[in-house]
Amino acid sequence: MDATSEPAKAIDTFARDHLPPRDSWPDLIFALPELRYPRRLNCVTHLLDRWIAEGRGHALCLIGEHESLTYRQLLERVNRIANVLVNRLGLKPGNRVLLRSGNTPMMVATYLAVLKAGGVVVATMPLLRAREIAYPLEKARIAIALCDHRLAQEMEGARAHAPGLERIVYWGGGPDSLEALMAGESPAFTAADTAADDVCLIAFTSGTTGEPKGAMHFHRDLLAICDTYARHVVRAGPDDRFIGSAPFAFTFGLAIILFPMRVGGSAVVLERAGPEDLALAIGRERATICFTAPTAYRAMLAKLAAYDLSSLRRCISAGESLSRATFDAWKAATGRTLLDGIGGTEMLHIYLASPEDEVRPGATGRPVPGYEARVVDEAGREVPPGTIGRLAVRGPTGCRYLADPRQGSYVVDGWNYPGDSYLMDEDGYFWYQARCDDMIVSSGYNISGPEVEAVLLRHPDVLECAVVGAPDPERGTIVKAYVVRAPGAEAPAKTLQDFVKAEIAPYKYPRAVAFVDSLPKTASGKIQRFALRLRAVEEAAEPAPLVVTA
Repeated sequence: MDATSEPAKAIDTFARDHLPPRDSWPDLIFALPELRYPRRLNCVTHLLDRWIAEGRGHALCLIGEHESLTYRQLLERVNRIANVLVNRLGLKPGNRVLLRSGNTPMMVATYLAVLKAGGVVVATMPLLRAREIAYPLEKARIAIALCDHRLAQEMEGARAHAPGLERIVYWGGGPDSLEALMAGESPAFTAADTAADDVCLIAFTSGTTGEPKGAMHFHRDLLAICDTYARHVVRAGPDDRFIGSAPFAFTFGLAIILFPMRVGGSAVVLERAGPEDLALAIGRERATICFTAPTAYRAMLAKLAAYDLSSLRRCISAGESLSRATFDAWKAATGRTLLDGIGGTEMLHIYLASPEDEVRPGATGRPVPGYEARVVDEAGREVPPGTIGRLAVRGPTGCRYLADPRQGSYVVDGWNYPGDSYLMDEDGYFWYQARCDDMIVSSGYNISGPEVEAVLLRHPDVLECAVVGAPDPERGTIVKAYVVRAPGAEAPAKTLQDFVKAEIAPYKYPRAVAFVDSLPKTASGKIQRFALRLRAVEEAAEPAPLVVTA
């Protein structure tokens, strides 16, 4: 199962041709029996068609805000869309298809239809503007786009920047809509005869470190994350109802589509998934497994009395580091354990985490079964337990960038380097320290930005914060905190500085504090610390003091 596998016949070979050179791939590991997939594989048959074949087509699959679909209903919709793609739009296996929508049952159906027809999904965040949409259109040479009609304005605006885009089909009504085309197509469709290692997804990174990179994933990869993390950590079954806040274009959001479908469960699909929307839907739909970010759990805690979260049995946290304060507060208030985890677009999903009965509070966890991880120094040598170093990981998934020279930075000697600083203890648990570029060196001290953030978040006057290094003529770099105050809070900078000094080593306290109305974030909700670093540099060059120092 490597780059030499026979691709689907009569295909567009662009994706395969633009994989990185084979010697720059990470080592791929398929040690678990469940990861030994056949060479010919279309993942949709394993996620959807199998349940109809096994007599479970009547089971509820998707629960949307305006419609719900059984497995059979979803299969028929997927098949009709696949027929539209092939018969009306001329899709050939290997063609890339841009998808634009919020999280809806129709978005799920188009996603699966592209995969089933042998196409390559390129899903985009609903909040992207025309020029941002044009980037993947051009980078991945996309000719076909399927889009929710409510997002037409920016989609149409992208045309001027992407001359290769030939056809946009909107759903949501109208004589030329996707639904109108589907009405004339058959509800039967035979899945394209794809290879297990045919590219089926190009997921563009969210831009926390500059220009987005296209991470290429195979049909087998979409099953592998189900058969590693979901199987061994989430441990879901057919009676589970999944819910989450991440957009489907963000690979963390794939948990809401793939994980329940792998076990015959169901998914609650939310277009509006802010903390309050999420909490209300959990109670309304009796969701049992929730995937969201630490900030959302923290926000739900503030109004917990108004929500019914009693149906939850698994609470998964990822997307940002989980502070011990949030972990403890959630446990105390709900009795549920937050399952921390770290993953990434390049790896497709989570690779460090622990199941509930093995959680060690404060630690991210241990390598998910099927993956290996270690902590290394700058030369790539493994360091002893208790030593801070760079995280290296490998498993059945890994980084393969679409025509991008940064491949050589992410993959070194067969290992993926996600860019995180970690410490591994004697028991093999990994403790998050910082993004490698979030480690602040000030007057010779190594200071973890997230550690300072975790302390600040324990102060009742702090709603959100981000800590970065700022230039300083005396210390080289100082710790600077950008803080969003809680509603009605008025604590001055010195109060927060003294609070940090009292909680952790005094040299780690933020010598500069800037109060802001909001923090810059990506469309997936991640804080853009690189933007704050640039801001800190600009502010340091201005003559007027913009921060309080002590």
